[in-house]
Amino acid sequence: MADYEPRTRLETHEVTNMPPPFGGVNLYETDIALKEAVRLQAGEWVDRPLSALGAAAGTDEALQAGEDANRFPPELRTFNRFGGRIDEVRFHPAYHRCMALAMEHRIHSIGWREKRPGAHVAHAAALAIGSQAEAGTMCPMSMTYASVAALRKQPDVAADWLPKIVDGLYDAPLRPIAEKRGITIGMFMTEKQGGSDVRSNSTRAVPMGAGGPGGEYLLTGHKWFCSAPMSDAFLTLAWTDRGLSCFLAPRIKPDGARNPMNLMRLKEKLGNRSNASAEFEYKDTFAWMIGEDGRGVATIMDMVHHTRLDTTAGSLGIMRRALAEAAHHVRHRRAFQKTLIDQPVMRAVLADLALDYEAAALFAMRIARAYDGTTPEERGFARLGVALGKFYIAKRSAPFVAECMECLGGGGYIEEAATARYYREAPVNAIWEGSGNVIALDILRTLQKEPVALDALLDELAAARGRHAAYDAAFDALHRLLGEGVAEADARHVAERMALALQAALLLRHGEPDVASSYCNARMSGETRGVNYGASGAKLAVDTILARQ
Repeated sequence: MADYEPRTRLETHEVTNMPPPFGGVNLYETDIALKEAVRLQAGEWVDRPLSALGAAAGTDEALQAGEDANRFPPELRTFNRFGGRIDEVRFHPAYHRCMALAMEHRIHSIGWREKRPGAHVAHAAALAIGSQAEAGTMCPMSMTYASVAALRKQPDVAADWLPKIVDGLYDAPLRPIAEKRGITIGMFMTEKQGGSDVRSNSTRAVPMGAGGPGGEYLLTGHKWFCSAPMSDAFLTLAWTDRGLSCFLAPRIKPDGARNPMNLMRLKEKLGNRSNASAEFEYKDTFAWMIGEDGRGVATIMDMVHHTRLDTTAGSLGIMRRALAEAAHHVRHRRAFQKTLIDQPVMRAVLADLALDYEAAALFAMRIARAYDGTTPEERGFARLGVALGKFYIAKRSAPFVAECMECLGGGGYIEEAATARYYREAPVNAIWEGSGNVIALDILRTLQKEPVALDALLDELAAARGRHAAYDAAFDALHRLLGEGVAEADARHVAERMALALQAALLLRHGEPDVASSYCNARMSGETRGVNYGASGAKLAVDTILARQ
């Protein structure tokens, strides 16, 4: 059916002063801050795959698919019509289109396929771009990407699975992996009695034979929060006689039968509605042990280390979509005889928002580059940096999206607006893979147990000294604070100061000079006032900042 322009001449009035729909844009090429950060950390080779993804994800059709996938959420099908138990989740066709696009552009695998510096930068940037079209599908993309790090601990089991991940395309129907073009992997750790405290888990694993790494086990227990339950297999934790261990539980057993996994219910979530999240019960569920017996937390933390990168990159993408919608609106909407973008107060708000995004883009891509590192310093920086990024960027995204939504006025608050959906979406990345307190305490443990990580961070910060007086003063104060030792009660305070300093340092060294100076004036100076966007009272290079949006 042909597309026709809507009627703008109605019975009582002419429709005027309404911005055109956001869409038909290349989400990579129009994002100056991200493109600069990606090129800095990975080189120009990333332009081709990311530009192709940006063009595909920014089409009207892809953006509409993202909206539809959330408007028509997944449904649980416990039984088929003949009474047989199937424990499946049914999705709207739009969801499958979003998944197919993501895997076609290798969001889940480019970090492993590309054997050159910047591969994980390309992954993080791709996930940020994919999040702008539809954020919920980035959860299975993230877990599938991150599963490679854990599966490599058990090469004999991984041999059948890794090629289907790294070289795979989207293939939704449930069947043995040998018959599929590609697969996705989930992760089930959380149990209701412990949450982040996985050592409170009660799921048990009984060996079917000799057991041990790569051995076959039967699992029994309950998992409380399980996202992407339609995946082909799940990395999970269960107790053996030697301690908490990691397992891979496939949906289809090696003999071709369905693995007994009872899908109890789907979660009704605030946001992330396109992505199913469920409760599962294992009852004699088949699984292979992955990694050393009794060292399951250490094994699965390799996966969590990579999904934490994606909570940072996903938050970056959510921030960018909200900012792009706000910038688009204020450039087309008029009020009080001026276009909104020409109103001084609106310009101050939008510029202040853009400062946070510019800093976050450099921060996220620098963290991703550390994932390619092989030196102790880079590995330490990755460990500390991703915790700082998740803590700060993921938590900052919710108030950021709220302010972007307000730029659209009442039109941004209705469900037809992308800003309403992304406002609901924003908090999830701060909760998944360790909420704020867990991450802040993890940062303290890293400072105490991995001095190489702190040294790497301080080297990064020291390299920016001498470029801005407010930054120098903030660096010196932070250096003294870290030298004195940090109490647990101050964990969040110190984490935030470290993240702010790192963002400022990256901007001063690599960002647009006026943007870097504005950021330091607004975020590092003790003389600024106000806690809301546009209320800092700092001197900002508004024209330069807005020209980049």
